[in-house]
Amino acid sequence: MTTQLGLPDDIQACLFDLDGVVTRTAVVHAAAWKATFDAFLRERDGADFRPFTDSDYDQYVDGRPRADGVRSFLASRGIELPEGTPDDPPDTRSVNGVGNRKNELLLEKIRTDGVEPYEGTLRYIDAVRGAGLATAIVSSSANTRDVLHSIDAERLFDVRIDGVVARERKLPGKPHPDTFLAAARDLGVEPSRAAVFEDALAGMDAGRSGHFGYVVGVDRVGQTDALYAHGADRVVKDLAELGGHA
Repeated sequence: MTTQLGLPDDIQACLFDLDGVVTRTAVVHAAAWKATFDAFLRERDGADFRPFTDSDYDQYVDGRPRADGVRSFLASRGIELPEGTPDDPPDTRSVNGVGNRKNELLLEKIRTDGVEPYEGTLRYIDAVRGAGLATAIVSSSANTRDVLHSIDAERLFDVRIDGVVARERKLPGKPHPDTFLAAARDLGVEPSRAAVFEDALAGMDAGRSGHFGYVVGVDRVGQTDALYAHGADRVVKDLAELGGHA
């Protein structure tokens, strides 16, 4: 049985990814990654470099912690870099340096263009909370709190597990389920009683391997089949499709 929220009736908590689910920042992340990797590859390989593609973003980067995304994509091209440290300047040829360059570009884009929420998601979260379910934001981004504050949405979440918290607790990021499991634990809810809402394939993998009660894929870019293949129980283009008061 499903509730008016479009969820199994034994679900007690909803765990939401940020970029691409709550905010329209997934496309900003993708653009920052492309600018970063294309510049790196052009410097390394010259004018005939093979550019970073949308497929590369979906497969190697989307939803993963920043350093994991750098490591994963470069490995796909047979490239290894030293790890460096989280404080590496953005022009450093290290995993952390490349990641910090991406973050620098991302913050520039956010400052220039601002952040827009998906209104359907905000209304759905209001309906979830009105029905008495607990909520958490689960994101690999270290900028989660600032982004939520910019759209006045911090109040919508009982728990925040983001890149900052994950580093403090030494939690591996998506596609590992640990950040979602930590959110459920902080809410006092069994994973089997929690629903995961994600737009990234890595997030689908995390929902499946964490044995969560329901996994909703949010398809913003035309990858419905891939989201199902990676573990979605249901895929929607907007959370308003799930019902409730969204």
